[in-house]
Amino acid sequence: YKGLADTEIKVGRQRIKLDNDRFIGNVGWRQMEMTYDAVLVTNKSLPNTSIKVGYINQAQTIISTVQAMQTPIVNIAYNIKGYGKLVGYTYLIDNNENHNKSNQTYGVSFHGKRKINENISALYRMEYAYQQDYEQNPNNYKVDYYHLIGGANVYGITAKAGMEQLGGTGKNQAFQTPLATAHAFNGWSDQFLATPKDGLRDVYALLSTKVQGVKLMGVYHDFSDDTGSMHYGKEWDFLAVKKFGKHYKLLAKYAYFNADSALSKFDTQNFWLQAGVSF
Repeated sequence: YKGLADTEIKVGRQRIKLDNDRFIGNVGWRQMEMTYDAVLVTNKSLPNTSIKVGYINQAQTIISTVQAMQTPIVNIAYNIKGYGKLVGYTYLIDNNENHNKSNQTYGVSFHGKRKINENISALYRMEYAYQQDYEQNPNNYKVDYYHLIGGANVYGITAKAGMEQLGGTGKNQAFQTPLATAHAFNGWSDQFLATPKDGLRDVYALLSTKVQGVKLMGVYHDFSDDTGSMHYGKEWDFLAVKKFGKHYKLLAKYAYFNADSALSKFDTQNFWLQAGVSF
């Protein structure tokens, strides 16, 4: 419904993607993406500001199950012209079926790019969030989240270095993002869809460009616990995507996770070849 000025009200089953999908996303990489039975109100009446307020009643998951929940969400974004976007958010997840996934998260982020000249732009992201148990979660815990990125785009080549850290307690609970598009973070082999109890520190570097219409990307990850003293492993990820006309796309993707002994994980290789048609 768009009958109110600068406002959209959406009720029913829908796709919800907030910011970079780290906390609320649709997991669009999967063949069956995640959708939500929800109410979402978006208001843009204030200058350079987008306010999203919603309530999620159910999540329709990527494995064709339904997760009942009571989840109020608030996301307020302010665009600072020429520099980036400042975002504050609150997500209160009360999962009816798995109380360990119930948590309350409060965070703030600033991300964007700054044009230096016609051929060079600086890229950056700074984010902090705080999480603790919520409603019937039996675990009493308080943990932090950090994500820092610095990089540049130089003559069409993008280079970034970053560190993402999800805190752990060392016991039975860590910082979790159960409604995230988690495949986009911490390596494409999906070793860390759930954060280990000792937390996760992901130090990574990314290089991407386009050659003859083919998008190329390579990412290196180094994984450890949130103190950096317990090493989990390393991962190399590679991607090539080619679009043909307006409607067709071909993708090749590879991930290699080289495990250390700390988490009882195994060396893992994944390869995808995908053809897509959009219309």
